[in-house]
Amino acid sequence: MSLSQRLQHKLLQKLSPQQIQLMKLLQVPTAHLEERIKEELEENPALETGEDGFDENHEETKDEFDPLDDDFENDGSENDYDNVDISEYINDGDDEPGDYKYRDDNYGDPEENKVIPHRVEISFYETLKSQLLMLDLDEKQRKMAEQIIGSIDDDGYLRRDITSIVDDLAFRQNISCTEKEIKTLIDLIQQFDPPGVGARDLQECLLLQLKRKELSGQEVSIAIEIIDKYFEEFTKKHYEKIQRALNLDDNGIKEVINQIIKLNPKPGGQVGETNKLQSYVIPDFFVLNNNGKLEVTLNSKNAPDLRISEGYRDMLKDYDRGSKKDKRQKEAVIFIKQKIDSAKWFIDAIKQRQHTLLSTMQTIVEYQKEFFLTGEDTDLRPMILKDIAEKTFLDISTISRVANSKFVQTEFGTYRLKFFFSESLVTDSGEEVSTREVKKILSNQIEEENKQHPLSDERLTELLQEKGYNIARRTVAKYREQLNIPVARLRKEL
Repeated sequence: MSLSQRLQHKLLQKLSPQQIQLMKLLQVPTAHLEERIKEELEENPALETGEDGFDENHEETKDEFDPLDDDFENDGSENDYDNVDISEYINDGDDEPGDYKYRDDNYGDPEENKVIPHRVEISFYETLKSQLLMLDLDEKQRKMAEQIIGSIDDDGYLRRDITSIVDDLAFRQNISCTEKEIKTLIDLIQQFDPPGVGARDLQECLLLQLKRKELSGQEVSIAIEIIDKYFEEFTKKHYEKIQRALNLDDNGIKEVINQIIKLNPKPGGQVGETNKLQSYVIPDFFVLNNNGKLEVTLNSKNAPDLRISEGYRDMLKDYDRGSKKDKRQKEAVIFIKQKIDSAKWFIDAIKQRQHTLLSTMQTIVEYQKEFFLTGEDTDLRPMILKDIAEKTFLDISTISRVANSKFVQTEFGTYRLKFFFSESLVTDSGEEVSTREVKKILSNQIEEENKQHPLSDERLTELLQEKGYNIARRTVAKYREQLNIPVARLRKEL
């Protein structure tokens, strides 16, 4: 087969680097926006924070920077150095067109003088390491113990096997040890607080916690026997088998099970910075009900005003006033222009991000007005990404990026934007209702059920159909799983 060359014309649609970064900025939640702005401030010296803003009537002309145009960079040719035009970058008047800002009247109050509390704590690793000082260990044992502690996951489990820990010590720290030595240190670390730390699996974690309470009574001793010998039956809630095996009555098995369910399955989840049981949410939007009129504002936190560096503009003015302009000076000016253009693009991209976020949220509020007025899940209308895209004249992918990882604070609580999107379900009367409404009713049915005789999926389907919801059993099972509700057998209580 011979090789050949040929010319071919194609029509391609490609995103420029600026457009790609704009899409990435759109996905960034308010909680991470400050970090992204700091990164840009460090990379671009022409960008700085400031309180002064630009004229709201400022409009871009053909010669100004276009955030979707990636041809503004210099290609290094001689013609670039001979024709350096900086007229649009300098201004001898009182106005400063180089100043930009992206915060407008749609932002909430900045609350500059308000003291914001913050957490001060030590990490889970430091908590364990501090307890290591209470053990009488030599230098080698201390390094081995630190390696073990460093291998413990954030939830408190030691999932790395002993052989791998031995290899880690040999290759990374040049420490030769045996599996028996590691096992001895693991046994010591498992005595640390919180109880259950250093366990290899859930069964061992529960046993470690129960053994700390072994002298508390007979129920604890029986609980240890259940976890040790009948762990599989316990996890599947086959309490009848356990009762027969241990000859326990109903009250006896209930007291023992109560001892077990009080244990913590993730001992590391409540210590230090690795606390996964607490989530700190920073809302991106605020919705206020002002006498029946819903007002939407953007969160003003973590978003300082940005402007073009005055020092960089001064350098361009000095260059413009100078008579001798050699090649080195022109190269510096071209570099300054590129940095200013990059700063302008970033400020415009941030501004475009806020405009897109606000218009999307306002459309969602208009669409789900009844919910924002009442706070009832049953008032949610069926709504998909396409519905909002059509009203905002934006692409569905853009709406998806806005809804991703964003939160809105209302007087009824803080919600993910994804919460308001749901498919429709047709009732027997022909009315379209949100699947969110069906899930809410399903959840209420399960909460009100008799836990000694929980409702099966078949029975739940019948109850929903009696209320007029035309739904299949497999759909009920799917909604139950989406709500993280186990099957009837696992919901059973003694």
